[in-house]
Order: sequence, then structure tokens, then C-alpha cells
Amino acid sequence: MKIFLFPALFVAVAAAAQVPADLAHDRAHVASGTLQGATTAGIHMFKGVPYAAPPVGGLRWREPQPAQPWKDVRPATQFGPRAMQLPLFGDMNFRSNGVSEDCLYLNLWTGAKSAKERRPVLVYFYGGGFVAGDGSEPRYDGESMAQQGIVAVTVNYRLGAFGFLAHPELTQESPNHASGNYGLLDQAAAIRWVRDNIAAFGGDPQRITVAGESAGSFSVSAQMASPLAKNLLAGAIGESGSLLGLQPLPALAPAEQAGAAWATSLGAGPLAALRALPAQQLLEASGKPGAPRFSAIVDGYLFPQSPKEIFLAGQQAKVPLLVGWNSQESGYQGLLGQAAPTLENYRAAVQKAFGDRAPEVLRLYPAATDADVEQVATALAGDRFLGYSTWKWADTHANTSGRPVYRYYYARPRPAMTPEMGNATAGLAGGVIKGDPNAKPAPPAKGAVHSAEIEYALGNLTTNKVYAWTPDDYQVSKTMQAYFANFIKTGNPNGAGLPTWPALKPGAGGQLLQLDVKTQAVPDQTRARYLFLEQPAAK
Repeated sequence: MKIFLFPALFVAVAAAAQVPADLAHDRAHVASGTLQGATTAGIHMFKGVPYAAPPVGGLRWREPQPAQPWKDVRPATQFGPRAMQLPLFGDMNFRSNGVSEDCLYLNLWTGAKSAKERRPVLVYFYGGGFVAGDGSEPRYDGESMAQQGIVAVTVNYRLGAFGFLAHPELTQESPNHASGNYGLLDQAAAIRWVRDNIAAFGGDPQRITVAGESAGSFSVSAQMASPLAKNLLAGAIGESGSLLGLQPLPALAPAEQAGAAWATSLGAGPLAALRALPAQQLLEASGKPGAPRFSAIVDGYLFPQSPKEIFLAGQQAKVPLLVGWNSQESGYQGLLGQAAPTLENYRAAVQKAFGDRAPEVLRLYPAATDADVEQVATALAGDRFLGYSTWKWADTHANTSGRPVYRYYYARPRPAMTPEMGNATAGLAGGVIKGDPNAKPAPPAKGAVHSAEIEYALGNLTTNKVYAWTPDDYQVSKTMQAYFANFIKTGNPNGAGLPTWPALKPGAGGQLLQLDVKTQAVPDQTRARYLFLEQPAAK
């Protein structure tokens, strides 16, 4: 029998090696080697593609380095590991291969028949507060966008202490004299990888649109501001948030001090000792009370100035921008805490938060009766949380870029959960968090909560089995995805069969698009609120 097995095996291996690296055979040849993907419903999928070297050992807290080449055909049918993170959001639905420092992978979906095509490209960054999230979450799947003629990409990037620690020794060893912002540097490296390799998947390297929600939206504003990526972009989409917020980003020096103090608290003051600590130990320490909040900083390299200053000076990427936020980004509890939504409690909370500016707040966010409070307190809490920073991004880009800005207000509440969910409560990631089986089911949201729009925008309602989607939901999704797809293709969301979406006029006045069962352009009546919020309090 052995006489026949060995020749057969040799022939099989030789045949596999001779399969052409083309999309017809689910293969693509990139700078590091050849990938073997898979096909579903006519869409080629390549998962777990390394775009940079594993940031482990001496590369922990280093700028991303080029991906290591491989000789044999590399399977690309399994999502790579997700970035180091604690289980902070119980409803996140991961399909990735565990948690690891070795996390710099991306995933691609393309319907191109050959590498000769030049389809527009969407690069999507996940949300999760820069401490959680993963490109394998079903709500980000690129298959539906690929069916619209777009090459879709999701990107993993470093999070938390692994992605944003600044430290004096890190700054000293860096050729760029900077530290921190590694997660954002990962994203910039992924964009460069896409620019250099996307033609192998039928994508156009000159038509890259970056998009994201929450921390992903913050990331889009970062890449638009950074000289490392801004010249690689053709368009940008931001869903709920930006780095142009009410609180300025920390500077490098205080971030270094906080990082050094944290290292000392772990008994690992010198950088070498800190790098020698196991990843799991670092992860757990970063989640303990008193640990610093690791976030984006003005490092002098990725950001020569703060993103807000860059946008105000008109030094950002001069590309079309589609941007917006949801009607219930934060609940009224974001202002009132556990207090009941009554007029008395609302006025007291506003007085406590704003002091002598309270009368102006009550004028801009008026409530005449107890019945008015929940809505206006929700609006104020949402504006302080994410509404202002998103508005500032849109407003500033419209004023300084010379390119069109399309602003939306997403107002469609999710439908009721399926009966199987019982008394679960909705989570920020679109799933559920199970509670006491004897408790009453949580009431449905009255507005569009934070992250609710993602499945609609990307055409992924069917990937979320939590909600009892209705024909209205599918219609909203069809409309929203069409706007997004048109924008990715042309820089303009408008198209046949869609309500007209006017570009935002610089300064006062103008219209925005309200996305709901009835989608329509409406006058912008919120500008005065944001102009007030950005005024410094009197000293």
C-alpha cells in the first residue's frame, strides 16, 4: 500500500502548489505571501490576515512592524486572536481565536471576480471604548457590503494598556521620540497595508474610506488628523464620537508620568521589567481600581498637535465626511443618576452640574413638566457623552476642509427582543446581558441607543438573533446601507430612490438627515446647544 500512497501524496501537494494565486481559486498574493480564503454566496472571505508583526516580547509597546513573510500558502479562513481585553461588555459576540497580544490581523470580504477590478474599499474600526472589541463581531461582517460592490475590511488593533501606555523609557527608545497611541498606530499601519495590498482583492488603493462606531469613530477622526494616514484616505464615516471633545487630550509628559507611576505600582519600574511581565498579569492590573485610563494622547508624532487644533487649522484629510449620532446615546440616568426623572430632580441635577450656567441649560434643554424630563435629560446626557464631539467634528470639517459633510441623526429604536431572550437587558454591543430570571423584562428603549445603528448601516440585521426585526427595520437598514454604500463609492450618499440628503452648510442653519422609518432632511435646530456646551465655565 505504501508504494501507492507516497506518489498520490506527492501529486496532491504538487497540484496544490500549482493552483494560481487568483480570486477564482480563493487565493490572493500579498506582500508577505499567498493567502487561501474561502467563498460564501459568491463573496470571497480572507480572515486572520497579518498586517503587522506580532507585537510581543521586545515589540510590546513598539510602533507596528512589517508583517513577517511566509513561504507556503497561508490559510485565511479563521479569525485571528482578538486584542488583550477583559470581559467588560457581556454582550459582545466574538468568533475570534481567543485573546492574545498577537492580535494584529484584519479580515476582508470581496465580490471581485479578479484582481484586475478596482472596487471601492471600506476599512472599519470596531468600538469598545479602546478597551474591548474585535473585528470578528458579526455586526461588522463585510459580506453584505461586499454584495454592494465594495471590498470590506475589519481591523484588529491593540487596546487598553497594551495599546495606549506612555512611559519615559518608551519615548526615549522610540525613533519618533513618542510613546502611547499604539492602537492608533496599528490602524494607520493597517490602512497602509490596505493601500499596498488591496489590489490583490480587486480593491482600488486610491478609494479607501475609513469608518467606525464609538471608539471606532474616534479612530476615524484620529486617522483624518494624523499625517501618517490622512493622505491615504478618500472618505470617512463616523458613527457617534470623535477626538474633538469637550475635554482636551492629555499631553505626552503627564501620560508618561502616569505610565511610570503605574509601572512602579506593579513592582516593575524599569521598562525591561515591565516588558517581562506576563500579558495576563498586565491585563488584570490594568482593570483594577486606581489604574490609569489608557487613552489617546498628543504624542508629537501621530498627532503633532491635538486633533481639534489640526481640524481647526484645516490640516486634516480633505475628504468627504459622513457623520452622525443616535437619539439615545446616553439615558437620562447619565445626568440624574438613580433619581427619578422629575422636574425637581432635573433642575437640581442641572444646577449641580452647571452652577451659575444652569439657567441657560434649562433654556436650551427645556422641561415644563415631569413628563418632559426624561426626553430632555436624555438629550443633555447624550450631548455631553458623544453628541458634542461628533457635532464639533462635522462643524469644523465643514468650515475648514472645503469638502462636503453629510450629517445624520439616527432615531430608529430597536424592536422588542425575541421571546427567547426573556428578561435580558440590551447591551451596548447589540446583544443582551442576562439578569435575574424572576425579574421583569426591561422596558424597550424609547430612542436609538448607543451602537444600535451598526447592524442597520452595514446590512447585518440577520446576524443579530436577539431582536425581532420587523419589515420596518429591514427598510431602515436598506435605506441606511444604501446611503453608506453610495458614499463609499462616490463621496456622496445620495442616489436613486433615496430621500435627498443635503450637505451640511458651514456655520448656522442648514439641514441634517433624520434616519427613521420615515427618513427625511430636517432643519438643524441643535447648534445653539453645542455652542453653549463648548463655552468655558466662568471662573
